[in-house]
Amino acid sequence: MSAFAALARIQEDLAQLETDSLLRVRSLLDSAQGARVRIGGRELVSFCSNDYLGLANDPDIAGAAAAAIRECGVGAGASHLITGHHRLHQAFEQAFAAFVGKPAALMFSTGYMANLGVLSALLNRHGEVFADRLNHASLNDAVRQCGAKFTRYAHADLDRLQGLLAKSTARDKLICSDLVFSMDGDVADVHRLLALAEAHDAWLYLDDAHGFGVLNDGRGGLTEAARKSPRVIYLATLGKAAGVSGAAVAAHAQVVEWLVQKARTYIYTTAMPPMLAAALMESLKRIEAGQARRELLQRHIAALREGLEGLSRWRLMPSATPIQPLLIGGNAEAVRVSAALIERGLLVPAIRTPTVPKDTARLRITLSASHDDSEVRQLVQALRRLHDA
Repeated sequence: MSAFAALARIQEDLAQLETDSLLRVRSLLDSAQGARVRIGGRELVSFCSNDYLGLANDPDIAGAAAAAIRECGVGAGASHLITGHHRLHQAFEQAFAAFVGKPAALMFSTGYMANLGVLSALLNRHGEVFADRLNHASLNDAVRQCGAKFTRYAHADLDRLQGLLAKSTARDKLICSDLVFSMDGDVADVHRLLALAEAHDAWLYLDDAHGFGVLNDGRGGLTEAARKSPRVIYLATLGKAAGVSGAAVAAHAQVVEWLVQKARTYIYTTAMPPMLAAALMESLKRIEAGQARRELLQRHIAALREGLEGLSRWRLMPSATPIQPLLIGGNAEAVRVSAALIERGLLVPAIRTPTVPKDTARLRITLSASHDDSEVRQLVQALRRLHDA
């Protein structure tokens, strides 16, 4: 049999990824998510999940899901526009919209599907999207799919964004930005982004995957003006601080109705299981009453930053969020440090190119309210020893 050339190229490229310390490997989790996890039969302290409030294994949230299963089964059984839209979906959408202060909301199966659906519903070749260069990959993919002109500006360079907006002749303009940037941990300037959107008659689409549940009493990173503005469309993913799964988009009621009619990733897929909507209703209650969890999380952030202050070779990047990136530099060195931490019982992922720019490989430390003070101290001590070795 002759060689399959395309497969041979894949094999060569995989070998090159391994040589360059870029081959991704899935860890096999055999426990519930939490501050301590079991991977490959070994217990580790995890600093790599997005479970910021420690809700992923909350017994009351799990109980709400179990009760819903007894009432409505496991699967939704149809798309939302056939018979898959359950009253539990509707109840969560209404509760979510009220919580974040927008008129209406729509559930999607994932944040990725939400981004694809929203941008494709709002824009076509007559539009132009202005995107922060450090936006999540799903936002970039959504822009490419919608057919609009794709214009990127340097991270947080809003002076540059202003100039680009002023030059645009597009019929429809949309500014899209992460609200908390997933690899750097910094927060977008929503006040100024909204001012630019108003000045240039543009939509403002904010992806708050990492701020919802954590910032502003858990309601996410929106300002009061952004809540009231009909041009602001807000996305929160629900598998991070909310501890469950899916995503919700909140916006003006007619925008949400337009998405029901035109968002292909909403229309042409089976609805999320209703049990997840029930779990999310309980999660929303936990988030609303979760100020003590957020205060504990802030205490962990302060302890980590104080403990790692003054490192000479590595640098903790500026962040007031649970995402605390420790800049290492080279891919191989970041992988080496991550492996050394695992030997010490600490799970911290190495983030490498192409996820982050060349020579900015880092450890992406993520903190949770489910950590205790001693676990944060253990991480600080291990990192200092590795740094000084």
